[in-house]
Amino acid sequence: MTTGNFSSAQLLKEEQTLVLEDLNNSLAIEIGEIGVQLGRERKLPIALEVRIGEWTVFKAALTGSKPENDWWINRKARVVAMKHHSTIYERVLAEENGIDWHKENKVEDETHAIHGGGLPLITKKDGFVGTLIISGLPQVEDHLLGVEIITEFLARRGESI
Repeated sequence: MTTGNFSSAQLLKEEQTLVLEDLNNSLAIEIGEIGVQLGRERKLPIALEVRIGEWTVFKAALTGSKPENDWWINRKARVVAMKHHSTIYERVLAEENGIDWHKENKVEDETHAIHGGGLPLITKKDGFVGTLIISGLPQVEDHLLGVEIITEFLARRGESI
């Protein structure tokens, strides 16, 4: 198993913990800049996006990332937009239930990727409002970096987790 021994219950609790007070363009850019800062410090070959709804508000491709990262980002973003959960949550839940996620959801793997790195941006007031997507690392590392970025964003803003 390549999903970090996560359980769907653990991942759902994580999503319910990583809730933002609000999300607008300025805040989305701040989230993206935290990702770039962490990626540069660690010399990570990542591409990342922050979206509000379907709109890409922030995008960066760090040294070592590749054009195909855009394909992965779009596939992960479609899963989060459709289900309002992280891509790794969807994968782990499908594995736990022994189902073919793509068949159950009537979508193709070519358009929807249940690989870690797509995280919902949830606000207290409006619920699901956007997506943070990371591509370039193994899926568990993509996911954990996304969690770290949101956690750091909340800490910098003085929002409790």
